Amino acid sequence: MNIEKQFQDDHSVKLVVEVDQEKMGEYKKRAAAKISQRGNIAGFRPGKAPYHIVARTYGEAAITEQAIDLFIDAEYSNILSEAEINPGASGSLENIESMDPPKFLFSVPLAPEIDLGDYTLVRMSYEWVAPEQKDVDAALEEMRQMYASTETVERAIESGDYVLLDVVSETPELNRTGFATFVRKEERDTEWPYNGFAKELIGLKAGESKAIKYTFPTDWEIEDLQGKDVEITATIKTVRGVTLPEINDDFAKMTGAGETVDALMEAVKRDVETRSQNEYDDKYFVDLIEKVKEGATIKYHEHTLEHEGEHVLQDLAQRLAQQGMDLDTYFKMRNTTQADFYESDVKPVAQKRLERGLILDEIVKIEKIQIDDEALNVEYSNALNSLMMQGMDLSKIRGGKKGQRELSQAIAMDAASRVMTRKALDMLKMIATGSYKTFEEREAEAKAAAEAVSAEESGEEKAAE
Repeated sequence: MNIEKQFQDDHSVKLVVEVDQEKMGEYKKRAAAKISQRGNIAGFRPGKAPYHIVARTYGEAAITEQAIDLFIDAEYSNILSEAEINPGASGSLENIESMDPPKFLFSVPLAPEIDLGDYTLVRMSYEWVAPEQKDVDAALEEMRQMYASTETVERAIESGDYVLLDVVSETPELNRTGFATFVRKEERDTEWPYNGFAKELIGLKAGESKAIKYTFPTDWEIEDLQGKDVEITATIKTVRGVTLPEINDDFAKMTGAGETVDALMEAVKRDVETRSQNEYDDKYFVDLIEKVKEGATIKYHEHTLEHEGEHVLQDLAQRLAQQGMDLDTYFKMRNTTQADFYESDVKPVAQKRLERGLILDEIVKIEKIQIDDEALNVEYSNALNSLMMQGMDLSKIRGGKKGQRELSQAIAMDAASRVMTRKALDMLKMIATGSYKTFEEREAEAKAAAEAVSAEESGEEKAAE
């Protein structure tokens, strides 16, 4: 075969493939036999009719069409290999240039390519600050509320009450049925749908409604709500007064965080610090990856972006399903179409996810990052425990042992992906904070540490003799 490559601006390549007449002749013979096999030619058993009989019965064009299909099925991977092409998706036969000689034009999307540039020069300080005691106190108060006893009261809502209500708005993200909220005395940044909403309910009784207007900030975490003026109708269903437990050793034991108040406080402090640092890390790494991207060159075909967009839509569909809604209903409520929604909302998210993934994958490749068994086992165990806490009985997975194996493999792959992502992010953090070490330096340190451990164990053995 003679192959000419024509690289395109959309990160695809056109392959002009000229095939030997003799090779194509062999595929035409196979095609005639296949047509004869499934056809019914008088006087011949299936698959035994001579070529000229098949051509006279079905036509030369039918044989040629079948031969081209057989050729592509058998030779396409060889064409890509010979042309040294790394495809990003299945290619397509774009045109038959001629049949004398046989010449075909294929269009092939290329796999994404990325050049990170001087990524080791990127700098971004890591400035997470541990939460203050007031944050720990607030978390402890939340825990008290979790274990509080409540009773329905026939009065207006007061600060400190639990309230069950329905929330209705023209914005789908804000609709809730049977939504429970706590009317807190203190401010809290994580209140749904915004900080201070519950206080708007004070003074209402069961059965009463109130229209609440609010303008979301332009930097709100939910993109659809950024800078948006909304009107929320809250209808109170039940008001429950709250009795909070005392903070003592009995309460500590009840929570399972420890045997004493001191143990409880330490556990709450650790949890608050972990959540705070995770929130900081989320923003830090998003900004850091953007800085790396500024110096990187990333190329990918539109098909790759569309594939990622499909995942974004699937994630949205799953979230909507949890609210009892499907995509078609969602589009109608937003007065849009799937095509318009894809361009305005899905495509930007898909692009960020795709490029972030490509950057992290390249970091893993260049820095030769590997997964250690200990980290993988911990992540895998955590995933299993999470599923069981959600009520999943792993012994009753559909498909018996095969189904259990498939689930186990899926969990393991997901765990490996998360561990690898964390390692890549940690590497970027070391680079950004100036503590980067090359692969060779890391290998030398690991070797020296292993030798030190071995020498220490050897010394202990000699001392024991």
